[in-house]
Amino acid sequence: MDFALFSLNNAWLIPLLPFVAFVLIAFPFKNMEKTASTTAILFCGASFLLSLGVVAGILQHPELIEQPFIKEVRWFSMPGLSITMGQYIDPISAMMLFVVTLVATMVMIYSTGYMHGDPGYTRFFAYLSLFACSMLGLVIATNLLQMFIFWELVGLCSYLLIGYYYFKDSAREAAKKAFMTTRIGDFGLLLGIMFLQINFGTLEFAELADKLPAFALAHPALITLIGILVFIGPIGKSGQFPLHVWLPDAMEGPSPVSALIHAATMVVAGVYLVARAFTLFQVAPEAQHFVAYIGGFTAFFAASIALTQREMKRILAYSTVSQLGYMMMALGVGSLTASMFHLMTHAFFKALMFLAAGSALHALHGTADIFEMGGLRKKMPWTAAFMVIGTLAIAGIPPFAGFWSKDEILLMTKLHGFTDLYILASLTAFMTAFYMSRMVFVAFFGKENPKNHPHESPWNMILPMAVLAVLAIVGGLVGTPWTEHGFGYWVRYGEYHHPEVDWSVMGGSVVLAVAGISLAWAIYGAKLIDNEKLARRAGILYTLSYRKFFIDEIYQAINKTLVAGTARFLYWVDIHIVDGFIDGLADGTGWAGRRLRRVQTGQLQHYAMIFFFTVVLMAVMMGLMGNHSAMALIGGGK
Repeated sequence: MDFALFSLNNAWLIPLLPFVAFVLIAFPFKNMEKTASTTAILFCGASFLLSLGVVAGILQHPELIEQPFIKEVRWFSMPGLSITMGQYIDPISAMMLFVVTLVATMVMIYSTGYMHGDPGYTRFFAYLSLFACSMLGLVIATNLLQMFIFWELVGLCSYLLIGYYYFKDSAREAAKKAFMTTRIGDFGLLLGIMFLQINFGTLEFAELADKLPAFALAHPALITLIGILVFIGPIGKSGQFPLHVWLPDAMEGPSPVSALIHAATMVVAGVYLVARAFTLFQVAPEAQHFVAYIGGFTAFFAASIALTQREMKRILAYSTVSQLGYMMMALGVGSLTASMFHLMTHAFFKALMFLAAGSALHALHGTADIFEMGGLRKKMPWTAAFMVIGTLAIAGIPPFAGFWSKDEILLMTKLHGFTDLYILASLTAFMTAFYMSRMVFVAFFGKENPKNHPHESPWNMILPMAVLAVLAIVGGLVGTPWTEHGFGYWVRYGEYHHPEVDWSVMGGSVVLAVAGISLAWAIYGAKLIDNEKLARRAGILYTLSYRKFFIDEIYQAINKTLVAGTARFLYWVDIHIVDGFIDGLADGTGWAGRRLRRVQTGQLQHYAMIFFFTVVLMAVMMGLMGNHSAMALIGGGK
């Protein structure tokens, strides 16, 4: 058996290996720092090699595009319900396995330098291993219940890692915020899963794909409702409006965690779920349009906030929200290929930028404000180069990876007739190029801050960034319009159509990207325009952007008035109505007991008299109800 075939047959080992690493680190190696990190890297690296084997197996078997390679065993069954667990391998899951294991391995190698000397070193690597296991288990799930279990494990791991510095109030609050916000989405997803089980009798992706078209014809409104309920889960997990508020605060975790969450695990889980359930949205066009417009608005909304933010990781966080909006929009307009392509390239350059940001913050001892940095290019040339590469990729400058995938999304949005979303996405592309360039010009090319004494990071932090930088440059070449049987041939829904070059879309996106970079250079590089004067002229628009449209304040007000007010009312009902009723019953029972206690005299004649009057009373009652023999008994008759 060759390695590719072995990997296809044993893909379940890919999530299992990081889990074994988690167990080893959590127990026998918990006090052995170097052994713990080495174990995490080796086991995740082994998963990466198996993932490469799975990709090779897919390339050798094109029939798996239409007929996924499924292996499963029965987990449990009861009347009306049979649940299996197993592995679902097709080009989409193969791509995800490759991306997740690659980024996770790079993040772990990087973390050996970044987390050096941290008192929770082994705990950190245990969490990272469990995080990788959870996401990989989610990727190969054969049904929605299996996916939901790993979905929740991903949420748990993000909670643990965002709150890694648990001794800081801000970290604890950010972890709770992420956990609670995503629970809202998870509740909607759970309802959608229950609707699917009730109406279809199965949660298997393959079986659902067969049953959905006929059901959708008979029940169009119900299938739309189910689609929207299922999508509420990804709204929370992938930081879509209005449940995006937890994602920027998740920066409280260590920078490697941010790279993993934003590039390959937590936030892309929602996009992947929509892609895996794509057949559901295909037969529910209203729900699919809902996905498209939520995604398009989120992309624009988050980019407009990122324009004025000052903290480096927070700028990157809002760019993640915006790029996730792009991916959702692509799924909503009907292009699985464009969404997954951007997910892959985004993982490369976003992980790169977060690791570069971590390198800068590590050297500046936590200084987060880009206007307090400056001149990092001279002291940290490798980090600066990596950040520039990531910026060019996300800005959409050819031939960097982000250009090809973003161009594919813009093209599909236009071709499928969503002109309004195409315009919105184009404006977002311009803003993305502007705010990312602003960050680079200020932090890396700006005037040096004499208070700072940065130094370049060690090799174990540089090497992973170098690998991701190469992929951020060339990773998009697998999906260019000139590539025969490239990314779109393998990752698609329906028949394959070779993409045509649309020079107006391609040229327009490049012009917008260059215009955004040029404007940022004019304001923050050459200082041809006074940025403070510009902010004053922008007035309320600047304030809205800087204050994030007061969404957090609105949530706090809702929480303080509606949620807390409802809680106070329910507390009053509980104390005065529910408890009052129960207390009344208890008091009544006590009162009756005290009265009845008086008949317990211990004298036989009293008991006989009570017995006699009771018999008379019963006879009278029976007589009144028509039983004449009872009256005869009292009267002495026969």
